[in-house]
Amino acid sequence: MTALLQLDNIVKTFRKQGKAFHAVDGVSLAIESGQTFGLVGESGSGKSTLARCALRLIPPTSGTSQLDGQDLGALSRSQLRRARAGTGMVFQNPVAALNPRMRVQALVAEPLITHTRLRGPALQARVGELLDRVGLAAEHAQRLPHQLSGGQCQRVGIARALATNPKLIVLDEPTSALDVSVQAQILNLLRELREQHELSYLLISHDLEVVRYMSDYVGVMRQGQLVEEGPTADVFAKPRHDYTRELLDASPGSRHNHQLVASAEPVTIQL
Repeated sequence: MTALLQLDNIVKTFRKQGKAFHAVDGVSLAIESGQTFGLVGESGSGKSTLARCALRLIPPTSGTSQLDGQDLGALSRSQLRRARAGTGMVFQNPVAALNPRMRVQALVAEPLITHTRLRGPALQARVGELLDRVGLAAEHAQRLPHQLSGGQCQRVGIARALATNPKLIVLDEPTSALDVSVQAQILNLLRELREQHELSYLLISHDLEVVRYMSDYVGVMRQGQLVEEGPTADVFAKPRHDYTRELLDASPGSRHNHQLVASAEPVTIQL
């Protein structure tokens, strides 16, 4: 089976004060259709840079990224834009990710205008459908981002990511800026959407319990390298790398977090 996303030996080098350093250093991984791959590691380990290289939002220094069998590096600008229509991205800071001057309806319509031919009543109907899908009411369509809560802004971000019926969504710390109770609601929503629409996720997080709850497969990054990967249950139960053990030992592992992981009913999870 061909992976939905296949990264081979991705390297991203930056220069700082005249010296080169590898933000990503030879990372390879594969995400299958319908799978959630959790990428964990400390801040600065290269997780977000890898995700941006994966979709060629920034070009890697070397290595290849294939999306649904297409080598993204071999595509023209217009071809790459069309290929990216099959992906979405949800960012860490939901308020900062939204244009403060645009109303919700325009924000959700923006990717549809860019990537589809929907216009007029059909476009408005699609926006309404997306807002309903992420748990927002019709009245939210005319609000500006500052008139929404952080959780509502993140729901708008998820609606935007879903707009073009993507196969893959990159979730870059999607709950870290939210209150704990709202985090659970957003994670539950993301799980429900994955099941309903057979989505694949690349989940970036420093929160091991969120990764354990959400992911089928996990990769551990340190200093730009993928030091361990495997099925989530296996990595958490029997970590092979010292760094993975250090991360697990440092995880708070509170009772509330374990309730998040253990619950079999996403809609009733409490953090």
